Amino acid sequence: MGDGNRTKVEEQRTPKALDGTDRTLIALLQSDGRASFTALAKAVGLSEGAVRQRVQRLLRDDMMQIVAVTAPGNVDLTRQAMIGITVSGDPREVANRLSDLADVHQVVLCAGRFDLLASLICRDDEHLLAVLGDQVRPIPGVTSTELFVYLKLAKQNYAWGNLTS
Repeated sequence: MGDGNRTKVEEQRTPKALDGTDRTLIALLQSDGRASFTALAKAVGLSEGAVRQRVQRLLRDDMMQIVAVTAPGNVDLTRQAMIGITVSGDPREVANRLSDLADVHQVVLCAGRFDLLASLICRDDEHLLAVLGDQVRPIPGVTSTELFVYLKLAKQNYAWGNLTS
């Protein structure tokens, strides 16, 4: 998701294979997103130009993003929650509408009890209530919601690039 603007449910894509070097580069960038191409090149044994091309391809092909990740509890965003959403009609339409909401940070189409899961990060309980009542529940097609308020985030990890397949 290299352009940072992908929030809509996208059409199905054929997954692209990552080789060992791609996975190592991703893992290194997950550890330090500001690592220089020179440092990355030394770590994987390629030229700086080859590494630059690989990283640009990974970004261009939406195989990775380089982003700053905040710790919401350490800033003024102290209330996190997941909403389980049941939908009548096409859940992709509701997912697209949810994706437009600034306080919704992740939308997942899923199987099981809910059609969608949406992750919210809000300032406080009042903000959470406003988002839920004024923005999420009024979306056409939303038939029910169940709120799961986070009491404590035990683990959040984005490092998967070093996994082998």
